[in-house]
Amino acid sequence: MLQAVGLACLRGERVVFADLSFTVASGEAVLLMGANGAGKSSLLRVLAGLIAPLEGQLLWDGTEALADRTAHARRLRYIGHGDALKPALSAAENLAFYARLWGGQVAPALAALGLSELADLPARVLSSGQKRRLALARLALAMPAPGSPPAAPLWLLDEPTVGLDAASVERLGALLAAHRAAGGMVLAATHLPLPLPSARELRL
Repeated sequence: MLQAVGLACLRGERVVFADLSFTVASGEAVLLMGANGAGKSSLLRVLAGLIAPLEGQLLWDGTEALADRTAHARRLRYIGHGDALKPALSAAENLAFYARLWGGQVAPALAALGLSELADLPARVLSSGQKRRLALARLALAMPAPGSPPAAPLWLLDEPTVGLDAASVERLGALLAAHRAAGGMVLAATHLPLPLPSARELRL
């Protein structure tokens, strides 16, 4: 279980949120809602351990999650606004970099997002939607074998469907459903509907 207790965040000399508490249990999904600048992206970065909270605690199964940042990084996958791709590398080569870090097979991950035919193309020639799908294919590397718990149970997604067509959103929905069925958790910042049935809303 992930538990936030009294979190506050300071960005640019401004407190973007304060006294924020919530829990996320195995299999749950939470949609982070709110106007631009409400702190959705900042909260995801705090949860990922990329920025320190101004106040409060982040707990994982009752212990301080950020006490060991390396261990915390291993239990999550974070997809931010940027796609984090090397333009000169092919789609397969970009994904292979993450596979070396985390494990997983490149070809099935590309197939999961409908990118198999684009595997040998350099990332620089991909459309914005194709680049987003390639970034999301990193999630497919984290999928466990049937009956096994997820290697990275916490998925933190910042506007994951921006630039995606309906078929790609459906593919992402299948990944999210499989992750939750295996006991994984999803927190997603969004202004658009996401394929996350029964997700709770957390409005900032």
